[in-house]
Amino acid sequence: MYGERVPTPPILLVRHAESEWNAAGRWQGHGDPPLSERGRAQARAAAESLAGSRIEVLVCSDLRRAQETAAALGDALGLAPSPDPRLRELDVGAWEGLSRSEIERRHPEDLAAFDSGDPDARPTGGETLRELAARVGSALAWWVERHPGARLALVTHLGVIRVLSGVSDLDNAGWCWIESDPGARDGAVRAAG
Repeated sequence: MYGERVPTPPILLVRHAESEWNAAGRWQGHGDPPLSERGRAQARAAAESLAGSRIEVLVCSDLRRAQETAAALGDALGLAPSPDPRLRELDVGAWEGLSRSEIERRHPEDLAAFDSGDPDARPTGGETLRELAARVGSALAWWVERHPGARLALVTHLGVIRVLSGVSDLDNAGWCWIESDPGARDGAVRAAG
């Protein structure tokens, strides 16, 4: 029937496996380090665990750590990942590549504002959580609209997963499911139980 909504299956959100900068305790943002050796093993293990998940569309951030993780998942699922730059991590500006202690020394006021949870706090020269939410919500809505009723997986970053699902912490190569409202213009989601 015309105008009837197609039911949207839950969407799988996968955090990329450990990168070399994760291992070194460096903030990544839009930085593009590769997976560590441990990260490659994590990606393979996650792919094995998710092999039977009946995913039909596999999308990933265009950053290398997400693409490498998605490639392992794609091999297990028989899918080619589609990279989407809108699924990149929060742009952390001048904090990229720095450790938390380096950020505390160089930008203490900006870090305190960011740590307060204010969605409009901006990492020095970066993007706010509100801007990240708008960017990734729009991307999710776009993918859901283009693949109505399909089982979708996004391989992305912890910041993206936080704003899409409300999940506050997720190990590297960990995942969660969300439900999307295909009629919402902003890609509204809620964590699936």
